[in-house]
Parts: sequence; structure tokens; C-alpha cells
Amino acid sequence: MKIAFATNDLIHVNGHFGSAKYMAVYEVNQEGYQFLENLEFKGNLQQDGNENKVEPKINALLDCTIVYVLAIGAGPAARLINKCVTPIKSKDEEEVITELLHKLVETLNGNPPPWLRKALKPKERNFDEFEEELTV
Repeated sequence: MKIAFATNDLIHVNGHFGSAKYMAVYEVNQEGYQFLENLEFKGNLQQDGNENKVEPKINALLDCTIVYVLAIGAGPAARLINKCVTPIKSKDEEEVITELLHKLVETLNGNPPPWLRKALKPKERNFDEFEEELTV
């Protein structure tokens, strides 16, 4: 599964979803994790006043299962969940991405909590996506 981390320094989960400069994307499974790419976002990323910054991030993360963030607004969180991407808030801005990845691999090899088991299920397409395909 792909996991993304909202970050401004590529080391810590220290980015608010809308204002984060980067989304570091990793592939994670029971054997370990592998870095895939850094998605870089430019333009006006200020926390307040620019809702246009959110949609490109959501679209860039559609193939991710989980996105770790320092903070996220209710609207963007709901839109991610609707697209079967689970947002998770970091404990603080000093949380290290690689430490979270190690813990996630350990959890996958143990007894994953219900939220993670749900996130691991194959993504279900929502009705709006199906309807768009029919009208094209």
C-alpha cells in the first residue's frame, strides 16, 4: 500500500495538509517500506484563504491508502475519506517519517487495529465516479 506524509523538510510529519510543500510517498508492506517519490506543491500554500491548493493534493494522493498530516481541515479530510484515503494526524511536528514507517510495518506483521484493517481493504469506487464514466 502507498502511504503519504505531509512534510516541509522531508524528514518529519510537520505539514498541515493544505500548506505542506511536499507529500513524501512510500510503498509499505509486511516486509518493509520503500521510498517512491516526493510530490512537490508550489504556489500559494498559506494555511488560510486559498482553497484551490487542496484539490491538486487530493488528486495526487488518490492511489494512497493513508496520508499522515500534522493537521487537516474537516472539508479536506472528508474529501479524502470519500476517495478511500485515510488521513491520520501526527502526534506532533517532531514525529519522524521513518520511525512511523517502522511502526507501521510492525503493526502489519502483528494485529492491525480495525481502522487499518479497513484501510487495507480494496478501495470501493463511489457512485459519483461510476456515474461520470457512464456519461463520458
